Amino acid sequence: MKGRDPILQTQVTKAHRKRMLREQAAGWGWLLPSLIGVMVFFILPFCVVIYYSVLDNPIFAHFVGLQNFTALFRNTAFLRAVKNTAIFSVISVPLSVVLSLWMAFALNSKIPGKSWLRSCFLCPLMVPIASVVLVWQVIFHYHGTLNQVTALFGLEPVDWIKSNWSYLVLTVMFLWKTLGYNMILFMSAIAGIPRDIIEVAELEGAGGWYTFLHIKLRYLSPTILFVTILSIISSFKMFREVYLLSGDYPYQSMYLLQHFMNNTFNSLDYQKLSSAAVLLAVFMVILIGILFLIERRFGEDVEE
Repeated sequence: MKGRDPILQTQVTKAHRKRMLREQAAGWGWLLPSLIGVMVFFILPFCVVIYYSVLDNPIFAHFVGLQNFTALFRNTAFLRAVKNTAIFSVISVPLSVVLSLWMAFALNSKIPGKSWLRSCFLCPLMVPIASVVLVWQVIFHYHGTLNQVTALFGLEPVDWIKSNWSYLVLTVMFLWKTLGYNMILFMSAIAGIPRDIIEVAELEGAGGWYTFLHIKLRYLSPTILFVTILSIISSFKMFREVYLLSGDYPYQSMYLLQHFMNNTFNSLDYQKLSSAAVLLAVFMVILIGILFLIERRFGEDVEE
């Protein structure tokens, strides 16, 4: 204002700046413990991994540049692990996202026993993995339950765990483990879709398929991105189940990236292990960045 005292205005501005500085200092003070924890337990160890990836060995520490990475791409075990992990992720992750989204919409509708079904789908989160693997061994063994059932129809028995059918075993285990949790995330997101927008679309004559594609999916896009990222990470963490199912060196189609890294760690080949970890981290950052760009473009016009 023209009539305001400039001295008073300057004092108000200084007081406002001091208050802002105090608030920022308080905010950084609350964040500092978390930042220190992330720095000590995540960033610094990863920097050490990058350091090891460009050395010939951790004892003499001779710099070799990208030699470890080029040697890694000539390693048949690494290439087989990358191929198997990629095939498994391409099959299992879309299935997990699509099926959990379908289950969320199904349980969000008016069907009997919804609470009971939700509890059933959440059971895998409460059951120990070791006991579950015993069940899978009984089902998919050469003399197991599944072959006994297929024998009733005159089919030849299949060694599911030690053949190319092992992809099916891994996918079933992955879906059993992840569907319930993903479904709960989608159900929470579905509850947050504005009902008034859907009602307006229905009054305007929009069909169910149009409403699903152009309204519901657009509001669900952040959750779809989040569930997809979680599913990708989970697909890279199937080592525990496969290890309990078939040990350190399973059938070649079940040999995943974590098998390679675990066996490399057991042999104390730090430079090879570090190079593989850096490549995996770079790939995951690029993949997640692409997913973020797709989600941003798909849901950029959705109101907050």
